[in-house]
Amino acid sequence: MAATGSAPWQPQEEGLKEICGLLEQQISPSSLADKSQIWQQLQHYSHFPDFNNYLVFILARAEEKSVEIRQAAGLLLKNNLRTSYKIMAPAHQQHIKSELLPCLGAADKHIRSTVGNIITVVVQLGGILGWPELLQAFVNCLDSNDLNHMEGAMDALSKICEDIPQVLDSDVPGLAERPINIFLPRLFQFFQSPHASLRKLSLGSVNQYIMLMPSALYTSMDKYLHGLFGLANDPAAEVRKLVCAAFVQLIEVRPSVLEPHMKNVIEYMLQVNKDTDDEVALEACEFWSAYCDAQLPPAILREYLPRLIPILLSNMVYADDDESLIEAEEDESLPDRDQDLKPRFHTSRFHGSDDAEDDDDDSFNIWNLRKCSAAALDVLSNVFGDEILPTLMPIIQAKLAASGDEAWKDREAAVLALGAVGEGCINGLYPHLSEIVAFLIPLLDDKFPLIRSISCWTLSRFSKCIVQDSGHQKGYEQFDATLMGLLRRILDTNKRVQEAACSAFATLEEEAAEELAPRLEVILQHLMCAFGKYQKRNLRIVYDAIGTLADAVGGELNQPVYLEILIPPLIAKWHQVPNSDKDLFPLLECFTSIAQALGTGFSQFAPPVFQRCINIIQSQQLAKVDPVSAGVQYDKEFIVCALDLLSGLTEGLGSGIESLVSQSNLRDLLLQCCMDDASDVRQSAFALLGDLARVCPVHLHPHLSEFLDIAAKQLSTPKIKETISVANNACWAIGELAIKVRQEISPVVMSVISCLVPILQHVEQGLNKSLVENSAITLGRLAWVCPDLVSPHMEHFMQSWCIALSMIRDDIEKEDAFRGLCAMVRANPSGALSSLVFMCKAIASWHEIRSEELHNEVCQVLHGYKQMLRNGAWDQCMSALEPPVKDKLSKYQV
Repeated sequence: MAATGSAPWQPQEEGLKEICGLLEQQISPSSLADKSQIWQQLQHYSHFPDFNNYLVFILARAEEKSVEIRQAAGLLLKNNLRTSYKIMAPAHQQHIKSELLPCLGAADKHIRSTVGNIITVVVQLGGILGWPELLQAFVNCLDSNDLNHMEGAMDALSKICEDIPQVLDSDVPGLAERPINIFLPRLFQFFQSPHASLRKLSLGSVNQYIMLMPSALYTSMDKYLHGLFGLANDPAAEVRKLVCAAFVQLIEVRPSVLEPHMKNVIEYMLQVNKDTDDEVALEACEFWSAYCDAQLPPAILREYLPRLIPILLSNMVYADDDESLIEAEEDESLPDRDQDLKPRFHTSRFHGSDDAEDDDDDSFNIWNLRKCSAAALDVLSNVFGDEILPTLMPIIQAKLAASGDEAWKDREAAVLALGAVGEGCINGLYPHLSEIVAFLIPLLDDKFPLIRSISCWTLSRFSKCIVQDSGHQKGYEQFDATLMGLLRRILDTNKRVQEAACSAFATLEEEAAEELAPRLEVILQHLMCAFGKYQKRNLRIVYDAIGTLADAVGGELNQPVYLEILIPPLIAKWHQVPNSDKDLFPLLECFTSIAQALGTGFSQFAPPVFQRCINIIQSQQLAKVDPVSAGVQYDKEFIVCALDLLSGLTEGLGSGIESLVSQSNLRDLLLQCCMDDASDVRQSAFALLGDLARVCPVHLHPHLSEFLDIAAKQLSTPKIKETISVANNACWAIGELAIKVRQEISPVVMSVISCLVPILQHVEQGLNKSLVENSAITLGRLAWVCPDLVSPHMEHFMQSWCIALSMIRDDIEKEDAFRGLCAMVRANPSGALSSLVFMCKAIASWHEIRSEELHNEVCQVLHGYKQMLRNGAWDQCMSALEPPVKDKLSKYQV
């Protein structure tokens, strides 16, 4: 298949026939040929330098072949160019490009579309500069008045705008202006085209530039807005949807350009929020949350609330084709299908404040108009608060009063609306809380499963207030009725209701904490009954509810009567689930919470749990290099979960874990995990290292210097922002080791300090609060155990360190850091002189120092400076402090 001399390239009949035959077999569903063999054959041809010329010939010129074969050739060409365009001979590149351009106006829409995809890839790899003829070809087609040519060029252009918009907004040598300046006026012109396809493609292309906002678009903003209003009532739903999307993006990126037209935009959005096309209505509905997020003056929107709220409420009623209606019929006896089980991810342990909030995960359903409307109502209730209640409540009451089976969707939407505003309007709703709860509890037994499930969710939205009120008799009865009502629903026969009840109960548990203790037995009986009957997907939520319960009641759980209900079913499941099954994750997480709650009470169950974690880590580390002999596929999540459970055991059992650690090879496995290439494995490994350092440092001893070196390396990485949680845990672990091994930490002290100081000095660069706190504490701990090494360098970090210390809340770790401060000042008093004001502020940040000995040390430090600074220097320092700081310092007798 070699090309000859410099004559124009021509395919050889034989080669052409063979390739077409292969493509035909590849796309034919009925072909008996082995697809992988065809694929290999095509891959083999790819090594011939002119194979791609054959493909472009089939796409562009083989008009006697079916469109499907020509498209298949184009798809293969696109994938080949992706991988090898840059290393192709320039003559071949040129040939392909010259064949593609005439196809922009091909008679068949599918061929045009495939050509547009290939052109985008070529521009992505070779840039506009590498294809000077392309822009002119686009202009000629767009100006041609021939529909095929206009559509073909517009399709290709829209793909470039979508995938690589910046290339059209850059200077091109040889061009007087940027390409976007050439195309924008033509795109605006197409807004008025009689052809819906051109209106849609041109508007979609301009919308791609809202985020980038090139000056060409900014300066033609009036024209753009005029065009948008012109398309507002377009007969094509796809165009109306793009108009809504444009307004939503503009309000997110450049709200100022919409402000002069805001009333018109809001009027329009109210109209399309009721569009007969659900996708248009959904796009319009996004506008209300975007408006509130843009921090625009609420006053403009306020006058429209009486019209907006009824629209949102009517859109919150289930659509007839909502997939939830079909799912709602699913009985618990039906096993889950694989697609119902969305993948779940375990988050590694993290030491410190700033734990990420986990969003309510609304099972696994798709975003739709109902959910978007409820979310908008939630946001509006947070901005306008109780102001929306006079409009909202009469509608809710009317919907709730609607009787008869046919009105159940209206009743359901009313309960959803009540839950959506349950946080934002709580002040106005609070006086009526007992009526609301009294109304919702009977709905937990409604005959419609989706009313039962939404009532669970709405009750959970009020759980904070329900718990707060439980101090008096009536409030306690209400709390108990809610608790028992949700437990009843946990044992519902409908899967959807089980899920909602379990999630709602977990929320109630978090709010109620130790208030649950009197009811522990009945709660455990219900949860363990659910545990025995749930299918796979909902089982995960039960694990979560059990884990949350353990976190909420803590040591209260440690009674034989409770453990007999709770532990045997979990242990049975533990034996049933193999080490390679991902259903182990939620079980391991559940055990982690239980181990922490029971503390030493867990020791009777600990040995098999500990040993299994070791086995999991071992077999996964083997699977990484040799999955066959390990008998499992490598999956780092198993390691992360096992490390976290070992941390939970260590935290729960304290020094009681020592006998287990001493008889295992945990130390060697942990060292390997600290060096793992996956950051979440390292994150959990350093958390466990710190936990073990607290309770049995002697077992880490043989590898101490390696652990310290690896931990120190995590702090000096140039990409610290990307692996911030690893650095955070490593930093904390070094501090925990330091106070246990004391002087033995000295070989790494200076390298760790040199990494901690920049973290403290660059706080404003958005480093996470927890890393800054841990850095300040670890620096203090190192100073406490090795003051002679650290104190000579005090003046380099004293100021930023003291600022960080003053942000930390009172606890044991802060005490350690201040012991370091006192030790350093004793070793090098002059080192802190220039930062004395900051040191005084750090000392004043204590609410109260509980340790008498540390309190006395701090007094001595302040007295020392008072005596050292003569001739009014001390008074000058004091006068630089705010009155509340001075008041706080008076505790230390200065």
